[in-house]
Amino acid sequence: MGEMLVVQSKVREVAKEEDVNVGGDFVDSLSKKVEAMIKEAVNRAKANGRKTLRGYDL
Repeated sequence: MGEMLVVQSKVREVAKEEDVNVGGDFVDSLSKKVEAMIKEAVNRAKANGRKTLRGYDL
């Protein structure tokens, strides 16, 4: 992966709105999960002969 795919300050902001804290490893794990979701969407789009990711690929 290499770089974060989510903005840590925004994640903390949403968590704060829900009155919870964010652990040190949460943002990294979330970024990895987002990367996996993107890769799954890419595979689905390619399987359908498209090069454009759409919301329904998620």
